[in-house]
Amino acid sequence: MKFVEEVVVEEFLPTFRSMLAEALRERGLTQHEVAEALGISQSAVSKYAHGDVSRREEVLDDERVGDLVERVADGLATGDMSRVQALVEAEVLVRRLEEGDLLARLHEEAMPELADYDGYVRIHDPESGLRTSEQVRSSLRRALRRLTNASGFAGLIPNVGSNLVECLPEAAGVDDVAGVPGRIFDVKGRATVPADPEFGVSEHVAGVLLSAREAGSDARAALNVRYDSGIVADLEAAGYDAVEFDPDAPTDPIRESIAERGPESLSATFVCYQTGGYGIEPITYVLGPDADAVVTAVKTLLER
Repeated sequence: MKFVEEVVVEEFLPTFRSMLAEALRERGLTQHEVAEALGISQSAVSKYAHGDVSRREEVLDDERVGDLVERVADGLATGDMSRVQALVEAEVLVRRLEEGDLLARLHEEAMPELADYDGYVRIHDPESGLRTSEQVRSSLRRALRRLTNASGFAGLIPNVGSNLVECLPEAAGVDDVAGVPGRIFDVKGRATVPADPEFGVSEHVAGVLLSAREAGSDARAALNVRYDSGIVADLEAAGYDAVEFDPDAPTDPIRESIAERGPESLSATFVCYQTGGYGIEPITYVLGPDADAVVTAVKTLLER
């Protein structure tokens, strides 16, 4: 794990300071004056002058960095610019370079995982999409750990496999829903999760969740398990409302059934189920405000 601030300190700052020290020396400042202007030791200035500090080519070649070095060097050398202003100018450029620019690319080089996202975002931004996406995936990991550690869950997995999904707050499509790639399967009596949660990998259970949300539900997570009347009855006995739908209905059966029931009348975690049809396996879906709440509901079936 490498922070973008580390990239600034390790990759950008040594090169920027060496360029600025060189520019100030060219303007006639002594080594002592350069050290005072930059707030560093004279030995550090000496290292810069003798090329003892490695410099990043990408920073050296960036015209904006070069322009700022020249402008700051002129200002500090003439006294027209204070050290505070010089710092502010440098900070402004650093923030610009962090946002999908030079420092973002260097950060992606150090953390290749960041390249998996559609465009780099400032990961220290509390409102960033990256932060929210990772929170959803983290929620799924915790819930999956609870689920797969629960004795007997494998017996609830239908023939088509199970999937546990959770969506972003403003989910608009399958790509906004994270789930288990390849689904959860019963392998010799053990629930097996083949891979880490990803977005856009579940069409079926994600589609059920999105349909429920289109009907007005606030649910953000869902899990499918096998159907039998006892499972639905046990969930209802535990306080979870249940809605039946017809999988052969011509329109979106889940959306229509929930809308007809009235989403505001349903418990926060609730059940949708269908009893099967021609070529359709009967399935029970548990939906709730997050993956943990869904797993809590399913675990009541294992404590019967």
